[in-house]
Amino acid sequence: MDSSHRESSLSIRIGDRLTSDVVVRLRTEEGRDDWVYCHSHILVDKSKYFADRLSDNWPTCQILDSRNCVEVYCEESDFDYHVNVLRLFYVMRYGSVSDMWHGVGNAIGMLQVAVKLECPQIITSCVEYLEAVPWEESEEEEILKIIPGMGSQVEPILARLQPVNPTAVVKIFLSTLQFATSSPPSQMNDLKTSAQEQLEYMLTEDDDAPLLSADEVIKLEVLQCVKRLFMRFKYLVESLLCRCQESVSETGEIELLQSYLIDLSWACQILAKLECLKDFIHSWMELSESIIKVVNLANPVIETNLKVLEVTAKVIEAIGYGTVVLPAAKRFDMVKVWLPFARIMKPLINTFSADDENELTLKIDEWLGCEHIQYPDLTEAFEVWCYRSKVAKRRLALLGGKNVL
Repeated sequence: MDSSHRESSLSIRIGDRLTSDVVVRLRTEEGRDDWVYCHSHILVDKSKYFADRLSDNWPTCQILDSRNCVEVYCEESDFDYHVNVLRLFYVMRYGSVSDMWHGVGNAIGMLQVAVKLECPQIITSCVEYLEAVPWEESEEEEILKIIPGMGSQVEPILARLQPVNPTAVVKIFLSTLQFATSSPPSQMNDLKTSAQEQLEYMLTEDDDAPLLSADEVIKLEVLQCVKRLFMRFKYLVESLLCRCQESVSETGEIELLQSYLIDLSWACQILAKLECLKDFIHSWMELSESIIKVVNLANPVIETNLKVLEVTAKVIEAIGYGTVVLPAAKRFDMVKVWLPFARIMKPLINTFSADDENELTLKIDEWLGCEHIQYPDLTEAFEVWCYRSKVAKRRLALLGGKNVL
């Protein structure tokens, strides 16, 4: 092709009635009927559908405005995508169209049209774009509804949507459990809290089934981890009790006591979900008097007292609702030990609760001004993994049980 012919070829545009030799007639059931003036050599080069329709082998040939006419019927919602695909035929002559998709939703719509019109170059570009970019939840659900029925050429889009591996989930749960019930340095408390939240989420049934079905092996591991946690707590309480004559006031020990209480409060939630509270409740009851003595003599911050009552409330709730059955005498002892402490703490807790909102605002301001926030945030990555893994069963069910990956 000489330079003058090449320049002439590049200068033609979609909708140029003067140079066009084909009319693509886009029609909808609602009565919309638009004529798009095109050029046969471009349509044939970019689309097998148009190549077939404009070939000598096609049985009928329509003429419109003294030009060959190809009618394309579409839904009203897909109309603009058809027009955009026709425009892309012309844009692709200048190179890549990888930056022309303008979002996941638009790319999905154009991919459907490209598959319908058999446009391999546009299909490839759409697939590469959709495989690479992040999806919103609604976009992911739309992809799962549409893509599986479009053939092997679009399968790379679904590569990230692999079924959940139960063995891997169990391994992650157990290794996270070890960390969540450990006593790491205080700098890692936020990571531990995040791990605890995700473990609880994995066991929770909400809109989706629990990510993990706890069998006897998992229950036994949870019980052992919580038992080790409680033994460390018990050792601290007893060591503090031995020095009660001097009054306990060391900041480090009080902070450790509060940390253990936070962990035990979380452990109650996990044990309740697994219906394994019995051993924990007996252990808490046996240590109750020592806990109260230490708290009274240590005079810790109000948050520590609040956590003591929080754990106790969960224990009493399990007893009261019959989750754990105890003789009447032991139930009475539990109330006898804890009721006076609760009466003393209630006014202080009410005052503390009234100040919560201002305290929260202060903490948020401190966080926003923190110079030590670091990235990447692996905590957030773990949260996202837990969430996506848990909802995967429901979303992959949209595939109708077919293995399309």
